[in-house]
Amino acid sequence: MQIKYCAACGKSFPLRAQKPSQTYCSQPDCQRVRRKKWQQEKLKSDSDYAENQARAQQAWSKRNAEYWKNYRTAHPDYVEQNRKMQHARNARATLEKGGPIAKMDVSEERSQLTAGLYQLKQIDAAGIAKMDVWTVELRVVTRSQTRKSSIAKR
Repeated sequence: MQIKYCAACGKSFPLRAQKPSQTYCSQPDCQRVRRKKWQQEKLKSDSDYAENQARAQQAWSKRNAEYWKNYRTAHPDYVEQNRKMQHARNARATLEKGGPIAKMDVSEERSQLTAGLYQLKQIDAAGIAKMDVWTVELRVVTRSQTRKSSIAKR
């Protein structure tokens, strides 16, 4: 009987004739590692599988809308640990990017603004732009228009 070493735990296990390419032993933890690795590879290589997984996750989230709220209530240590880790991630990202963190749709371009509708996001003390957004209209006012306005008020 041939012996192989498990790719997860490193322990030896007897190779089964029915499965000569076996790389994981039959221990539940090692099988869990094998399945997780398979799923990660499948998500990368099969777009249909990835879409199905995303739809299934969305459906589960809709059916269990209160899950995370209840979990956080029942596990205050998790909440505190997550808060500390988030502060560390924010600090690291701020240092790496050289400025405040914005969660989405942020332009790095520093060009002159033009008139139009814009989305305005409040940035909190930690430098994080939240998802609450206001739509605002900006009008470009030139110096000559400002002077005309101030003269008209006199």
